[in-house]
Amino acid sequence: MKKSDVVEAIILAKKAKNLSWEKIAAEIGMSPVWTTSACLGMNSMPAEKAKMLCDLLALPEGSQDALVAYPRKGWDFEVPQDPLIYRLYEVVGVYGDTLKELIQEKFGDGIMSAIDFTMSVDKEENPKGDRVILTLNGKFLPYKCW
Repeated sequence: MKKSDVVEAIILAKKAKNLSWEKIAAEIGMSPVWTTSACLGMNSMPAEKAKMLCDLLALPEGSQDALVAYPRKGWDFEVPQDPLIYRLYEVVGVYGDTLKELIQEKFGDGIMSAIDFTMSVDKEENPKGDRVILTLNGKFLPYKCW
């Protein structure tokens, strides 16, 4: 079974069982962001978590092996068309150099890890319109000199 087939099965089972990503994550004991990413095929799952997910969603045989398999983390380099994803692309396009400058000013020459990394999505109620709060938390990795 291909990872893309499992992703489709997960989406269908999630809808059929009327589950949220938060609920699925809680059931397997992982964060909602990581769980969603793994369910969409962008991370590999530890065997124990893959089994729990397969049991929870009654996924087809072969799903666990596909969930444990290393992902192919490629993405399309064209400008995204989905409005939400486009806005995130726009934020990095407009503020990417600013973030790079500020991070390097505070930490030195290096990068923020997307491997040793966590992310959360929160909601702040606001009378002017609810706010989306994205928290990106990555380990700083300095460039080496040799």
